[in-house]
Amino acid sequence: MTGFFTPVSMQTFDTDPEAFSTALGRSFRETGFAVITDHALDQNLIDQAVSDTKAFFALPGSVKARYIHQSHGGQRGYTPFGTENAKGRKQADLKEFWHTGRAGLEGTPLSKIMPQTPSVTEIDGFDASTCALYDALDALGTRLLEAIALDIDLPRHWFKPRIENGNSILRLLHYPAQPTPPPEGSERAAAHEDINVITLLLGAEEAGLEVLHRSGKWLAVNPPKGALVVNIGDMLSRLTQSILPSTTHRVVNPAPDRSGHGRYSTPFFLHFAPDILIDPLESCDQHGRLRPDPITAHDFLMERLIEIGLIKA
Repeated sequence: MTGFFTPVSMQTFDTDPEAFSTALGRSFRETGFAVITDHALDQNLIDQAVSDTKAFFALPGSVKARYIHQSHGGQRGYTPFGTENAKGRKQADLKEFWHTGRAGLEGTPLSKIMPQTPSVTEIDGFDASTCALYDALDALGTRLLEAIALDIDLPRHWFKPRIENGNSILRLLHYPAQPTPPPEGSERAAAHEDINVITLLLGAEEAGLEVLHRSGKWLAVNPPKGALVVNIGDMLSRLTQSILPSTTHRVVNPAPDRSGHGRYSTPFFLHFAPDILIDPLESCDQHGRLRPDPITAHDFLMERLIEIGLIKA
């Protein structure tokens, strides 16, 4: 663990919100990332969801293919290996993934944009564990946004109405083992920035996550066991005019002695509600920098899904 990612205890938020917010903001301004400990997520729930994730990806390809959700850029259900690419790159990432979205919107106007997540019938408990993990991370993300609001001098609950019914997704990621060397120049996930507001990432069993520091050096992120990694997404960076930066990161291929091991991770991408206007804050104006134009969260998402190959233009 480098000094760039000094863990911040979530317990501090209960006792001294300003101190927690300041520490969180300091980490975000330096790297775009922060490491959170004492987050109170149920480890049994995490373990069950990860176990069910591994069971799903172990299913035959023909079975997983039944869960491909053709519309909405793969924002629900299964996306096969080699489908997504980083913005600006033609070569696909070495991963497959599953998306669980917000439940309870059936029959509402939002269901046209945020469809129901397919139910997995082959694995008992998959739906329950992944939906429960979604809800837990959604609640934690709401609290973290309270701290972020305080750090940038907004009312504590400023974000709450903007993320209610947000188009957030829980991504279950599988980077398969590499028994034979992958194509030269490939990476498990090429350098990219996240689209959303903030990302909450539970620690992966295998190393590989790296962050591009403003010095130009790639820094490995190896959080303590049980910690949570949080990073700023492009939506929040745009809102704050890069006061809180969305930082480039990647997942590199494993060292030869770990190439026989797959890598699993469970990022939660917290989004604004689709109709929320991302209108850069005047309080974050920077001298000489042109303020980005306002854009709705849904339009911003669609632009980026085209850029990363999940929607074909």
